[in-house]
Amino acid sequence: MGTAIWWVRRDLRLADNQALTAALAEAGRVIPTVILDPVQLESPYAGPKPRAFFLAALRALDADLRARGSRLVVRQGDPPEALARLVHETAAQAVFAEASVSPYAQDRDARAAEVVPVRWFGGLTVHPPDAVRKADGKPYVVYTPFSRVWKALPPVSPDVLLPAPAQFPPPPDVPSLDLPTEPALPAGLPFSPGEEIAQQRLAAFLDGDDAPIYRYAAERDRMDLDTTSHLSPYLRLGMLSVQQAVAGALEAAARAPNDDALQGAETWLKELIWREFYMAILYNFPHVLEESFRPQYRAIPWVNDEGDFAAWCAGKTGYPVVDAAMRQLAQIGWMHNRARMVVASFLVKDLLVDWRRGERFFMQHLVDGDPPANNGGWQWTAGTGTDAAPYFRILNPVLQGRKHDPQGAYIRRWVPELAAVPDPFIHTPWEMPADVQRAADCLVGRHYPAPRVDHAEARSRALAAFAQSREAAKEKRSEG
Repeated sequence: MGTAIWWVRRDLRLADNQALTAALAEAGRVIPTVILDPVQLESPYAGPKPRAFFLAALRALDADLRARGSRLVVRQGDPPEALARLVHETAAQAVFAEASVSPYAQDRDARAAEVVPVRWFGGLTVHPPDAVRKADGKPYVVYTPFSRVWKALPPVSPDVLLPAPAQFPPPPDVPSLDLPTEPALPAGLPFSPGEEIAQQRLAAFLDGDDAPIYRYAAERDRMDLDTTSHLSPYLRLGMLSVQQAVAGALEAAARAPNDDALQGAETWLKELIWREFYMAILYNFPHVLEESFRPQYRAIPWVNDEGDFAAWCAGKTGYPVVDAAMRQLAQIGWMHNRARMVVASFLVKDLLVDWRRGERFFMQHLVDGDPPANNGGWQWTAGTGTDAAPYFRILNPVLQGRKHDPQGAYIRRWVPELAAVPDPFIHTPWEMPADVQRAADCLVGRHYPAPRVDHAEARSRALAAFAQSREAAKEKRSEG
């Protein structure tokens, strides 16, 4: 084959890239190409922080390519049309690309395949989203049996991971746009884009007898500690292959020095399998992006109070751990996973705001926002999804704070007006006596808001709303 196009999408890496490796093996020249799709970049789900991170990651990929004698060709517009033009310009014989799972991506890819010869490869997941099935061929909708079958499939070995190419053949001289420099990355973002950084972070998380992965099970829910892998943004954009992450988890488990360490490695592997599970759910049930997976929860009488939603977005609900998490998200485009569950439960159950509004807000701000996992997490917390938490599981924001941020360090970092509040009141500042409020320079209702809702009352209201939706679904079935 003379010329091939490597269509870069969610695989912004050179190592362990099946589509790229195949293109280099079969073509004399390979044109790394990204198409800036206005539908995605200007989507209401695409906020400035994740967009800035994506563009910075593309710049890092371009630098890696240039160091190997190539470059990233940048085009803009409808991807099938842009690909067709590039194929015509370069006389490319084929386009090599990593297959995707979202409804928009599958429609886009089907249209592309109608106008250019495309060859699809795996890589977004360890096992293809249609590979983990029940005996009758139906997809799983519960995580535990899915994970059991997933683990029974051939494991990933470090020996089969594909190396990054040392050099590229010289690229043809074809026009290319400059990558946008705006929006800029937010100040304080704890993630530097690029494959090299991703590899360094993975090694730091996995290597050594005292590797953080071995403490993962015991410490992963602590919001006040820096104990998670911080690899989600790199997996989201494919700066790190999930195959390498899984291989690393399996290798860490095999050399775990004790049972606690083994549990840490196995727990992190479970999180990677959750990612695969939600990919499979979206692939098999694309309607989850539009409505609750469970029909009985499609008629919840949401309150959707705009003031409540605005307070939640701004981190001014009066519940310290909720507000700390939301301010962390607004400032750096990332939030601890336990905090994600807490704030999602608070929005849906305490404020009775439609989970889809929170899901969209997360996507607008998270640099690791991934539609399958984000949707799956929101529906799990709301109790409306596949492998969902029961509808009656409503997280108490005070108890969650006390358990996962016991001294209030996380709260004080992100909610500075509570910095001087004494430990006994850090999770319930409204309980401070007036003299303590004055001493802490934190007058509740003035410097920091009073709680927008009473949690016990809000819990009862949520249970009634969910019961009403179930009854409506039951009546609909009886009528039908």
